[in-house]
Amino acid sequence: MSVTLGLVSRKLLPRTLTLSRNLSFTQQHEDLRTTTRKIIESDINPYIDQWEKEGMFDAHKVFKILGNAGLLGITRDTKYGGLGLDYSFVVAFNEEIGYHCNAGGPVTGIGVQTEMAQPALARFGSDELKQQFLAPTIAGDYVACVGVSEPEGGSDVAAVRTTAKRVGDDYVINGGKMWTTNGYQADWMCLLANTSTEGGPHRNKSLFCFPLKTKGVTIARKIPKLGLWSSDTSQSYFEDVRIPAKYMIGEEGMGFIYQMMQFQDERMCVLPTSTRGMDRMIDETINYCRQRKTFGKPLIDNQVVHFRLAELKAEVECLRSLTYRAADMMIAGEDVTYLASIGKLKAGRLVREVVDACLQFWGGMGYSEETLIARAFRDSRAMSIAGGGNEIMLGIIAKFMDILPGKSKTK
Repeated sequence: MSVTLGLVSRKLLPRTLTLSRNLSFTQQHEDLRTTTRKIIESDINPYIDQWEKEGMFDAHKVFKILGNAGLLGITRDTKYGGLGLDYSFVVAFNEEIGYHCNAGGPVTGIGVQTEMAQPALARFGSDELKQQFLAPTIAGDYVACVGVSEPEGGSDVAAVRTTAKRVGDDYVINGGKMWTTNGYQADWMCLLANTSTEGGPHRNKSLFCFPLKTKGVTIARKIPKLGLWSSDTSQSYFEDVRIPAKYMIGEEGMGFIYQMMQFQDERMCVLPTSTRGMDRMIDETINYCRQRKTFGKPLIDNQVVHFRLAELKAEVECLRSLTYRAADMMIAGEDVTYLASIGKLKAGRLVREVVDACLQFWGGMGYSEETLIARAFRDSRAMSIAGGGNEIMLGIIAKFMDILPGKSKTK
C-alpha cells in the first residue's frame, strides 16, 4: 500500500519515494537468523582475535561455510545457487552479522562478497559469465572484490584511470586499484576501467569480471589501517593483462552507470549492519554500567548515564525506521538512491557518536584492547569514508533536492 505525501512538497523528493509496508519478518527469517548466528559463534568469533593480529580473516574458509548455508546469494537466482528470496532476508542476515560478529573486518568482507561485487553481474552479466563467476562466488568457492578506487581518487569514480583496450577477442588492462577490500585474497575483481576516450567520463567506462590469478596482475601490498584490522585491504597493479572480451559485464560504456547502481546495494548493506552493531554496543555498555559501581551505586543509576544511553537508542531506532523504509522500496523495485544516501550519511555519523559515548562510560576499560568497544571505536571511523564519503552523500541528497549550484531547475 502506498500513501501520498500530501503535506510534503513532491518537488523536493524523488518521484519514486513512497510510503509502503512490504517488509515483515516471519519464522523463515528467524530460521535464517539462527543459522547465521550459529555460524558466527562457531566459525568466526573464536578466530577474530587471531585474525585481527594477522591483518585479515580467512575469507576462503568463512565464505565456503556461509556459501554452504546458502547465505552468500540470498536474493540471487536459484539457477546460480542463490536462494531466490526477497530483500527482507538480506536485511535479516545483515542485522545478525552486524550484532553478533565481534569485529567489523569480517562484516565488511562479507558485505563486499554479497552486496558489492555481485549486483552488477547478477543484473547485467551473460549467462556464461554468471556460471563462471557468480555461481562460485555464491557457493563460496571464489572470493570477490570490487576494483573502483585508485591512488589518484576514491569517491570521484569518474576520475578512474585504469584502461581496458580492445585487442581482437581480448581486452588488455593497464592501471591499478587501491583500498580494495578482500583484494589480497580475492580470486576475481569486479573491475571498472576506461574502454574509450569518447563519450565523457560517465559513458567511457565498462565493468569486467577480472580474474586476479592472471599474468600481469601484481597484488603489491596489504594496506595497514586505523581500524578494520581483520579486513584485508590491498593495492594492486595491472600491466598488459589480457582477459577475454566476453568477461565484460553488460554493455560497453555502461560501467559507470552499473557501478552507481551497485553502490546503492553497498550503502543499503551498511544500514542494517550498522544499526544492529550500535544496538550491540549500547547493550554491552548497559551491562557493564549495571555491574560497575562508583560511589556505592551502579553506574547505570546515574541520570547522565541512563539518559545518554536512552538518547542514543532513540537515534538508532530512527535510523532503523529509515532502513526498513528503504528496504521496502528495494522489495518493491523502486529507486533507493535518495534514502540509501541519507541512511549512509546518518549511519556514518551516528555510529561514531554511539561508540564514543559508550566508550566514555567504560572509562579506562574502554581504552583497553580487551574490550569490544575499543575495537568498535577504531572500526567505526571507516563508515563515513568507505562506499562514498559523507560529502558525496550530501551531494547526492542535494541533487535530489534540486539545489546544486548551476544545476537547479527551479529559481
